Amino acid sequence: MSAPSMPSVHTGRMTEGDWDALLREYDDHLALRRHLSANTVRAYISDLRQMSESLDQSVRDVTLQVLRGWLAGLLEDGAASSTIQRRVAAARGFFAWACEQQFIGEDPAVRLRSPKRSRRLPVVPGQKNVEEALQSTQARADEGPLAVRDLAILEVLYGGGIRVAELCSLDLADVDDDRGLLRVVGKGDKQRSVPLGAPARRALDAWRAVRPAVASADSPNAVFLGARGGRIDARVARRVVHEATRAGGAEVGPHGLRHAMATHLLEGGADLRSVQEILGHASVATTQLYTHVSAERLRAAFRQAHPRA
Repeated sequence: MSAPSMPSVHTGRMTEGDWDALLREYDDHLALRRHLSANTVRAYISDLRQMSESLDQSVRDVTLQVLRGWLAGLLEDGAASSTIQRRVAAARGFFAWACEQQFIGEDPAVRLRSPKRSRRLPVVPGQKNVEEALQSTQARADEGPLAVRDLAILEVLYGGGIRVAELCSLDLADVDDDRGLLRVVGKGDKQRSVPLGAPARRALDAWRAVRPAVASADSPNAVFLGARGGRIDARVARRVVHEATRAGGAEVGPHGLRHAMATHLLEGGADLRSVQEILGHASVATTQLYTHVSAERLRAAFRQAHPRA
């Protein structure tokens, strides 16, 4: 098999266009060969573009020492360990691919290590906070179809524990009314079924009843629509959640509702494996984080109430 064609590379300092040529090829590799989601590919390429701007030199001239200097600069700028870890993963993947494709002779990132990620507990609103957020949204449901939609968004995010991207990509055919389930396509195009409780089903039914008032002849078969009849944008859904949870006294975004759903399930006695399956976590270790949240709440209640705490 013949070697892959080289992008235009100069022996001296590479131009911005040369970096662009490599990153475009890598973008195609991530999307078409590794089948990563559009959001994941976009994040990797964004991190790599920032890296290339910081390095300001030819791909062929990048060494392990250069990359370590880049990481040191990120640390000095106060970047979070999670951000650094993500960028290290992006760099390692990119240089390994570039070496395998013979765009470079040696992989400079093969021994690049990221700092240990601090496992901070997520901010989780309490059940009372979520209830007040839902009530505040329900109180304005008579303002029109979009207000009805907003309540359905909150109920589905909290009731199903799904990600905002999963919510935005839902189609009408993904709602299984007979079994009270949503068919969700998660990370890596993995499909799963998510159960919905009675409040979420009622809110979803109410929205679908008024959905035609928002839809147009060109509207997609999306469950949730924006004000102009197109598929709802994730930014709109995030704004809905932030405004509602702010009214509930503990402002979070859609992922905060996902955290809340998992934590409240475990506090209610659900087993870890079931919660893992509902959330679509590849590893149960990710789901175990929520057991620490529940344990910390128990300790806080003990310290507050016990006379000998």
